[in-house]
Amino acid sequence: MKNKFIYLSILVAGLVSCEPEFENEVNANYTAGEADFSTYVAVGNSLTAGYMDGTVSRGSQANSFPNLLAQQFATVGGGTFTQPSYDEDVNNLGGISGLPGFNTRLVINASVGAPQSLAGTSTITLTPQATAYNNMGVPGAKSFHLLAPGYGNPAGVALGLANPYYVRHATSNTSTVLGDAVSKNPTFFTNWIGANDVLSYATTGGIGVDRTGNPDATQYGSNDITDPALFAGVYSTIVDQLTANGAKGVVATIPSVTSIPFFTTVPYNPLTASTLGAGSVPTGEATINALNAQLYGPLKQALTVFGAGSRINLLSTTGGNPLLIKDETLTDLSAQLTLAFTPSLGAQTAAFYGSIFGQARQATADDLVLLTTSGVIGTAPAGIPAPLDKYGITYPLQDQHLLIPSEQTAIANATNAYNAAIKSIASSKDLAVADMNLILNNLVGGLRSVDGSIYTANYFSGAATENKVLFSLDGVHPNARGYAVIANEIIKVINSHYKSNMPFLNPSYFPGINIVATN
Repeated sequence: MKNKFIYLSILVAGLVSCEPEFENEVNANYTAGEADFSTYVAVGNSLTAGYMDGTVSRGSQANSFPNLLAQQFATVGGGTFTQPSYDEDVNNLGGISGLPGFNTRLVINASVGAPQSLAGTSTITLTPQATAYNNMGVPGAKSFHLLAPGYGNPAGVALGLANPYYVRHATSNTSTVLGDAVSKNPTFFTNWIGANDVLSYATTGGIGVDRTGNPDATQYGSNDITDPALFAGVYSTIVDQLTANGAKGVVATIPSVTSIPFFTTVPYNPLTASTLGAGSVPTGEATINALNAQLYGPLKQALTVFGAGSRINLLSTTGGNPLLIKDETLTDLSAQLTLAFTPSLGAQTAAFYGSIFGQARQATADDLVLLTTSGVIGTAPAGIPAPLDKYGITYPLQDQHLLIPSEQTAIANATNAYNAAIKSIASSKDLAVADMNLILNNLVGGLRSVDGSIYTANYFSGAATENKVLFSLDGVHPNARGYAVIANEIIKVINSHYKSNMPFLNPSYFPGINIVATN
């Protein structure tokens, strides 16, 4: 059932996208205004580095929004813009050689109709380049990581104390990301840091800890939410150092996770007679009737006795049915269910059922199912025998598979606090603010770009949306076209705040989703 819940209609014709073009024709009216773009430095995380389709590759980095901005800055006196070298990525695969979890980039395999990591072996290594670059975006970095000595020390990678992406270009084993950035003596900067301070919690289904009220980052796990007070202090330090020599710049707010496809693509109710019957409605109807008789009906009956009957409803044969999930905020009724099922199942089996369904309920529209969970629905949980061996159907999806409302609230509260700090600190320094939170929220309803095109925050779903989608196949990061739209939004802010007049990019000239005939 892995691919039944996100149907990808594949556009086979035109498998190779066009190369990006720029609207940089000479115009005597172009001006830098009050800004000086001679030395532009970008700090941030994966969104700054040019991460897309699950990795950084030679091609994706070329379309990073700072690189696109730098090409527009060149029309008004902008200088050379350098990025960490990816020349070794000879096949444009991305990934990092020898490191588990650093996969090659995602593409749509037209032969199977689904995203896949591009076949091949990464040639990107951790060989130190020991160079401070104009693009200091480090994938995976949280705000406080920019100030952490040793974040680029190769010896710390295996211990989880260093970041492989920063290892590749840190100027020394004790250097900091911010220190390397400031060493470039920027005259202009962009700062888009902070997304990972909450996003890593969100993309792992809220398995981390909300550290609000605890400013000691040494106690944090990798998936924890950063304390807003710590974030504000770190952010202030970052901006103070970037502006120490009079540099002007743009800071960007942090988008709400509810605006990106990673959390909005998989529906909460994908279980239908067709999907449960391998495309055969009669077979699916029989499956639904059996599930109601053998599991959902008895479970609802038992829960009703304990005043929790609303947790489970019978499945419908005519519409979409919600996924079965575990909600750790619910009162645990394991003991009660064990007692209820003991007469019919026996003590041992009843205890097993009780432990599984004690905090189970069906998902609602208020739950957000992760994009990665699409490949989990219907598969067998480790060690769980039939007939309970189907995630989301007969066995509840777990914490790491979705965001329940309480987790979404924690994320929203932190995001709002971060953004308030970003705007306040920017105001104190008279810096321009690119409100990416507002911009990406506008994408949900459709955003009109400077080229007149309407773009959306949807996930790729075939020919009908291919030219409108701004997100890459990882569901979190933009594609090249998306980064062009982001660059334009930043140019709008610069032109307004610093009285500049710079040309815009035409997003339609940039490639969208990469489709291959076979993989």
